[in-house]
Amino acid sequence: MRNLSHSAVITRAVCAAIFAVATLSTGVAHAYDGGRMDSFIEKRFKAANTTNDDKLTLEQAKAGMPRVAKNFDKIDTDHKGYVTLQQVKDAMNEVEASKK
Repeated sequence: MRNLSHSAVITRAVCAAIFAVATLSTGVAHAYDGGRMDSFIEKRFKAANTTNDDKLTLEQAKAGMPRVAKNFDKIDTDHKGYVTLQQVKDAMNEVEASKK
């Protein structure tokens, strides 16, 4: 069994919750398939990122991705004040990989 740091465990749990909410909110009742869920997340991220700079701030997340906003500090592992689409995708992929 792998040893995971406390923050890694929290990050995985947060990402799993985001994934579950995204899946339920779209009525998609299937296993994560990468492409379809990535497309959904990309659309939500793009709509929320009103400055079109590929950096989702806390305020933007509050307005367009409330689950991300709720867990923003845990997702923003670099503490830069924003999260990127790639960070969200990577975290979701890590959560799914840990289930296998």
